[in-house]
Amino acid sequence: MKVAVTGATGFVGRHVVDALLTRGADVIAAARAPERLFMDGVRLRTIALDLAENTGDAFARLGKPDVLLHLAWAGLPNYQSNTHLENELPRQIAFLDNCARAGLQRLVVTGTCLEYGLQSGCLEETLPTAPVTAYARAKDGLRVHLQALASAGGPKLTWLRPFYLYGDGQAATSLYSQLRAAVAAGATKFAMSPGDQLRDFLSIESAAAKLSALVLNASDAGIVNLCSGVPKAVSAAVREWLQDLGAHLRLDLGVYPYPDYEPKAFWGSTRKLNALLETS
Repeated sequence: MKVAVTGATGFVGRHVVDALLTRGADVIAAARAPERLFMDGVRLRTIALDLAENTGDAFARLGKPDVLLHLAWAGLPNYQSNTHLENELPRQIAFLDNCARAGLQRLVVTGTCLEYGLQSGCLEETLPTAPVTAYARAKDGLRVHLQALASAGGPKLTWLRPFYLYGDGQAATSLYSQLRAAVAAGATKFAMSPGDQLRDFLSIESAAAKLSALVLNASDAGIVNLCSGVPKAVSAAVREWLQDLGAHLRLDLGVYPYPDYEPKAFWGSTRKLNALLETS
């Protein structure tokens, strides 16, 4: 199966490209700077692609793939910037509409768990969305557009909502990367939030394996949570990471406040994800 991946040099992209290649997919990796994508001993087709310069021939340049895994999104990690709504959303719609008109049949797109907004507890895909950040509102707007496009005969859609992925290559501003940086710097303590809030953490290796299986096998799956389904206190996750790193730091809890765009406790339901993976 021929799979084109946009945002291939990003945190998720690098790991998913590797997972797809392992599964035998014919991968075309697209990014603004594809030369940053290097995999030792692997021949990988890459193209330079910038959604801001979309000329309408992107689908042909992507090799007319059987499925497009669309990960690219600019403007992160600033979740509150209106550029997500004013600039990125119309840019995304134009790019994907052009691909649809050119013949794209299957589309897999990553949204965000922040589409659920401030809803607490175990979150099912059937819940209504209630995003409170500009980023999540833009992602939700793209989902609505693509679902309407699919209903009108456009590409079959699988819309993934990743929860708290962590691992190598994550942005320097992420909790995991900040912890690793503190360990590397020889710090004796690590300042963080109160840490008792419950989140759904999933390693990037596990996420990439699940995502690649869905890309290759789950056609027209609709909305799917990409998560562990296990609520875990943030402080507990940090302590587990420290153990994996063989490091010892004192957690300085309560230095930073709770994020105002997340509920105190939420995690994803894996019921639909597991059912899809069982048939993959």
